[in-house]
Amino acid sequence: MKRDRSIGWLLALSVLCAGCAQPSPQRPSQRMNGTAQTGAPAADSATLALLELNRQLASSADRQLAQWVNTQDLPYALYEAGTWMAVTDKGDEASATPAHGQECTVHMRVSDLDGHLLWDSETTSRIGMNELPQAVDANIGSLHRGAKARLIAPWYSAFGLKGNGVVPPYENVIIDIELK
Repeated sequence: MKRDRSIGWLLALSVLCAGCAQPSPQRPSQRMNGTAQTGAPAADSATLALLELNRQLASSADRQLAQWVNTQDLPYALYEAGTWMAVTDKGDEASATPAHGQECTVHMRVSDLDGHLLWDSETTSRIGMNELPQAVDANIGSLHRGAKARLIAPWYSAFGLKGNGVVPPYENVIIDIELK
């Protein structure tokens, strides 16, 4: 009987010790469940499906813009951020082009591909600081003061999947810019 009681205590003690050996709870940012060793979230099927849909939408926008550009008279070239650009006025070529972080004033007229004006704005922004649409931010550094250009921008580098309140979501746009 004494031996059975000793075995029972020994068994209870081992269960208690095993319970104490479990790791302490972690904050969500420290959890490794569903996370690769690099700290990047593991891709689940819903995430992969959304990424594929996004890739297809972007590819469709790129094809649409390439077809649209081929019907135009201006000499467009494909630049950064999937943007087609035609410089319509070179401006003061003796002036320096804006550097990353430099503040400059940009006048933007945004239209849909049918030419309907959606937005007209003049803003002072710092280049390369995500204060302008990506299509403008990525390409304005090649222009001189007084230069004018027409950008044909896909939705993903213009105003994105949310738009901006005036420009609708997923809208491929024409952005006429002037670097002041």
